[in-house]
Amino acid sequence: MPTALITGATAGIGAAFARRLASDGFDLVLLARDGDRLDRTARDLRDEYAVRTEPLIADLSAEDGLAAGEDRCRQGVDLLVNNAGFGNKGTFLDVPVTDEITMLKVHCEAVLRLTHAALPGMLERGRGGVVNVSSVSAFATRGTYGASKAWVVSFSQGVAQDIAGRPGGDRVKVMALCPGFVHTEFHDRAGMDTSSIPGFMWLDRDKVVDAALRDLRRGVQVSVPSPQYKAIVGVSRLIPRELVGRLSNKTGRKYGPQR
Repeated sequence: MPTALITGATAGIGAAFARRLASDGFDLVLLARDGDRLDRTARDLRDEYAVRTEPLIADLSAEDGLAAGEDRCRQGVDLLVNNAGFGNKGTFLDVPVTDEITMLKVHCEAVLRLTHAALPGMLERGRGGVVNVSSVSAFATRGTYGASKAWVVSFSQGVAQDIAGRPGGDRVKVMALCPGFVHTEFHDRAGMDTSSIPGFMWLDRDKVVDAALRDLRRGVQVSVPSPQYKAIVGVSRLIPRELVGRLSNKTGRKYGPQR
């Protein structure tokens, strides 16, 4: 059976990837920080889908966690989903710089290092794929979060081009996934008030995963699931960047009271 390693596998888009891939017959390596929740998730997926599940407790903002993720990737995976991520509560200068640096470690350094660890084995076997979960905020102006997600898109496209000419590279796919607002725990954890976001802007996480895997099979390098977000990204490229920045910097960035 093929094996998929998913970071941030116990909630949100990561959990949706885990369920879908288990139903497709993948054995799973589930990486997350919360050991109890990770064990429950691994057990439930194993019992429901009769696949092997390997929980890997690791904090990707810490060196030992990054090293553990790299080591498991080097052991061989057929699909890597770099999904782990979070949002900080507040805008730049309202957030401690240490928290911003932690975000860059999880969103950028972890993506780079795990991709670098997984790809040689995929190229040697002549098959495999990497999905780096970014965001439509990569095409807008959203402080450190948006900047880190823009890096994920550029990095994924660059790596896809770099491996294309290598032996086996035509059968190994690297893709950035750029969803918009998705019904997950993400916004609650970041303390964001999303009450002003209209219903049509919200996506179902299972449909996001379906679109992502379909685009990965097609060799798409940047996947923007759903027609509404494809249209938003397209329009954003036609209007002045300063205007895009003013609009996107405010949308969905109302924060609740500090706890």
